[in-house]
Amino acid sequence: MKFEKMYNNFMAVVTSEEMWTNIGIAIIKITAITILSMIVVRVAKIAIRKAFDIRMSVPSPLQPASERRHRTILRLLQSVISYVVYFSAILAILSAMNIQVAGLLAGAGIVGLAVGFGAQSLVKDVITGFFIIFEDQFGVGDYIKITSVEGTVLEIGLRTTKIKGAAGEINIVPNGSITDVVNYSINNSIAVIDVSVAYNSDIAKAERLIEAYLINLPKKHEEITTPPTLLGVQNVVGAEITLRISVETLPMQHFAISRMVRRDVKEIFDQNGIEIPYPKMMVYERDNNQTFNEEGE
Repeated sequence: MKFEKMYNNFMAVVTSEEMWTNIGIAIIKITAITILSMIVVRVAKIAIRKAFDIRMSVPSPLQPASERRHRTILRLLQSVISYVVYFSAILAILSAMNIQVAGLLAGAGIVGLAVGFGAQSLVKDVITGFFIIFEDQFGVGDYIKITSVEGTVLEIGLRTTKIKGAAGEINIVPNGSITDVVNYSINNSIAVIDVSVAYNSDIAKAERLIEAYLINLPKKHEEITTPPTLLGVQNVVGAEITLRISVETLPMQHFAISRMVRRDVKEIFDQNGIEIPYPKMMVYERDNNQTFNEEGE
């Protein structure tokens, strides 16, 4: 008898026209809210990007446009828009399911307060992230070094920073752990190039050749901002003398310029008989005590 009553109640619920009507309405509402929120997020992101593009194309003389800062704030605003819209969509979906959102939020607030005391690191990450963006310490696209992590900044959030390393790896660093930052992309870079010549080489001739080569470099390479300088003899060790060259370049261009200058100087030395030091073997014969050099063997 009890089983039959339960069965009748179940069938009454399942065959209830009102229940299926409410389910159908709820599904329609949920679908509409989901689609609408996706559209709003997409349109908002496009609008923000267009607004920043316009602002960057027409810089103000009182407040020069900073591309790196705009990229950083653009990514942050797009993330905030996504979080706000999708959170609102979740609340709307819960309301469509006849769930009391007000009571849920009140309970979540109490739980959040309790969790907040144990989430001090999260609060520290958010506060540090805010000041990184506010003070423009570094931006998206900058090449930075944070303790043991070095690479290009891909994204700056309120909680974490994503950095792409030289090998393509993605490092996700909590903002709260960022203490010392070295930013290589703000000012021009300095390429310091050491060139070694043999001890018995004509140093004056080597310096003249290098200076003649350096004069034409700024005309050939727009990455070089000021005329390069031959600083002179940097060191004398053993059988070699080190000449130092200083070249100021655009940010992060000093690596390529250094490699190019070393290659060109080596070719110039080869063409003009300036010897570059390399290991030599001294061989002594016991019979006649003659000494000779075997170079390159």
